[in-house]
Amino acid sequence: MSGAKSQAAQVGIGLGSAIAVAISWSLHKSIVWAIIHGFLSWFYVIYYALTRPGGLSG
Repeated sequence: MSGAKSQAAQVGIGLGSAIAVAISWSLHKSIVWAIIHGFLSWFYVIYYALTRPGGLSG
């Protein structure tokens, strides 16, 4: 059971990084920013969702 949780956490981290890099690249077209935002992963994705029109805040 613990192996499944570990694998799920790794997939979540990978997915968060992929989403963050895609968002960053579409906005900035910069590899440096994409790497930084990929490192921040879900924090950047949540920040983006909260600060953009039509995001989580409506």
